[in-house]
Amino acid sequence: MKNILITGATSGIGKEIASLLSKDNDIFLTGRRKLDKVNYYPCDLVDMFEIETLYNKAVEYFNSDIDILINCAGQYCYKPIENMTFDEISYLLDVNFKSAYILSSLVLKGMKKNKWGRIINIGSISGVVGEANASLYSATKSAFSGFTKALALEVATYNITVNQINPGWVDTPLAQEALSKEEYQEVIDVTPQKRFVEPIEIAKLCEYLISDSAKGITGQGINICAGLSCGC
Repeated sequence: MKNILITGATSGIGKEIASLLSKDNDIFLTGRRKLDKVNYYPCDLVDMFEIETLYNKAVEYFNSDIDILINCAGQYCYKPIENMTFDEISYLLDVNFKSAYILSSLVLKGMKKNKWGRIINIGSISGVVGEANASLYSATKSAFSGFTKALALEVATYNITVNQINPGWVDTPLAQEALSKEEYQEVIDVTPQKRFVEPIEIAKLCEYLISDSAKGITGQGINICAGLSCGC
């Protein structure tokens, strides 16, 4: 049994990851909602001090170091670049990238000491192939790629792996709310497999990547996008 900290765990992909991994592990969760659970702390990931508090709360809950970090929190923004405000730019950079960077720096102290650890960054296919009118979102998710590779090299000798999962369109409540019926169908039409990815597919990939069977996989970006990254 491992101690796992999961951000963005109250809905969609993060919720599915938490549900699956909680069967064989001890988990501590965070998200924007207020939940009455002993293994949960609502955290504003744009606040450096809140992130540090989250880390301390998780360590206190486990009464031990964090073995596995899954950076799943993220915010989407669909808007032409000239319409982006400074506040939106700062917010997306903080939530989508800086928070994961800071949390990784905190958990690695224990991982290095214990000579074992797993970090999984949930990116996006938009950070691999780009997405018009979502340049900042694409940029923050693309930043994960360089970060994942560099950090994987930095900690390779400590038996710590760092990997990135890049989902395409995932069938979550957020996607259903964001898309009209016509847009939902359009996504299916342009996706090679003619379907949305299911959250459980991403959760199952996380389950594999944290296992000892995947100890030789590090610094990798794995696309799970129903073929979107292959072209059309």
